[in-house]
Amino acid sequence: MTVDVLRRPALADRRARVAVAVLFFTNGALFANLLPRYPQIKADLGIGNAAYGLAVAAFPAGAITAGLAAGVLVRRFGSARVAVGGTLLTGVGILAAGLADSVAVFAGALFLAGAMDAFTDVAQNAHGLRVQRRYGRSIINSFHAIWSVGAVTGGSMAAAAIALGVARGPHLLFSAVVFAVAACVALRYCLPGPETEAEPSVETGAEDRAPLPTRVPAAGLRTGWVLAALVLIATAGTLVEDAGMSWATLYLSDSLHATAALAASGYVALVGAQFVGRIVGDRLVDRFGQRAVARSGALIAAAGMGLALAVPTVPGTVLGFAAAGFGVATLVPAAMHEADELPELKPGSGLTLVSWLMRLGFLLSPPVVGLVADATSLRVGLLVVPLAGLLVLLCAGVLQPRRR
Repeated sequence: MTVDVLRRPALADRRARVAVAVLFFTNGALFANLLPRYPQIKADLGIGNAAYGLAVAAFPAGAITAGLAAGVLVRRFGSARVAVGGTLLTGVGILAAGLADSVAVFAGALFLAGAMDAFTDVAQNAHGLRVQRRYGRSIINSFHAIWSVGAVTGGSMAAAAIALGVARGPHLLFSAVVFAVAACVALRYCLPGPETEAEPSVETGAEDRAPLPTRVPAAGLRTGWVLAALVLIATAGTLVEDAGMSWATLYLSDSLHATAALAASGYVALVGAQFVGRIVGDRLVDRFGQRAVARSGALIAAAGMGLALAVPTVPGTVLGFAAAGFGVATLVPAAMHEADELPELKPGSGLTLVSWLMRLGFLLSPPVVGLVADATSLRVGLLVVPLAGLLVLLCAGVLQPRRR
């Protein structure tokens, strides 16, 4: 990848960067508006932990079912249009989930929202990587940091709505409309042209990457192992994120008896710390290398959440979720970027596979944690977080070391 030493990115490229950031923001904020409502929905539907875990697993199930179709849609309609269309339909699914009067409707709405979120996820990352190639330097972590800002904003909106006694319907309708408008405005400033065109380098104006049809996949055994390790690293990151999304509010409210508004702070702390980790992530990676950053983060996540579970208190648990979020902050962006750069694979194929397969963490985690919680306790079920940290320690060797 070239280095930006001769001139600033063009105005259209800077606008496209802001537009992609808006798409990441709306993607993070939409689902986060629903998460703090989970305990109330669970209580209204009268279901146990295992049934609840299976129901919320419908979201990643929808994503896995639809995920591989994202590439076809991106090639057909363009990454920006797919990202915006997915955002609009995700908002519809989330609203339907919030208004569900049965477990079947709740799970079905989450399935739809998950499928649309998968389209948005692949498309917005694909467009972000297009913008990154225009810049000639790494900016992908900044987009994921903005996603964390959106998630904190969405979670805070939900916590405020709960504290003010706003019903789920009006709250989620307002959220869907606001972020749909933001996404549609962002579409106007995204990069034009087909996804297969080579992007000009900021430094020279020359093509920075060959067009898609000119590269032929010849993935060997080593590439397969590297790709598998990258999937495991990304999956570990999603396991920790899912612990915050699906269980933080429930654990704080039910097991530790925090108030409804305070219970939402667990997820907000996780994504807030994740944002900080992504903001400083590029500099840390440049100085120490992605491998060292991932290993250090894994230790922080495992130790922080492990201590919080060993000595359960509301403040300690919130700090534990914050440590987990900070520790895994760079894992998903790193895995996506390195998979997309594997020379033996066609451009985009590594990104699509990692994005698709890492959602297994979102699919398997809720029912497994729910079953463990019913058999023992939710506190034991949340051991998935420190275990995810240990998994990263085992697989981080495939990531790039410090450049000398």
